[in-house]
Amino acid sequence: MARGWESKGVELQREDLEAARERAVADRAALDRIALERERESIQLSRVRVLHDLEMATHPRHRECVEAALRFLDEKLEALNARAGG
Repeated sequence: MARGWESKGVELQREDLEAARERAVADRAALDRIALERERESIQLSRVRVLHDLEMATHPRHRECVEAALRFLDEKLEALNARAGG
């Protein structure tokens, strides 16, 4: 009978380990989604600031720089959306 209990104990330990691994994977996925969302929000805030700067830019060279910054942020957003799958 001791062997039966020992077997059950090992089986329970394996099930607990597998459940812990599944939770860790789910937690990691949730953290990744949160990080992507924060990065997206940060880029969008920068984009709003750059758009404001673009409205205020009067010198052609400054305007070119601000437009380049806007393109850069748009590219980052596109890449981030592709990475996030949507």
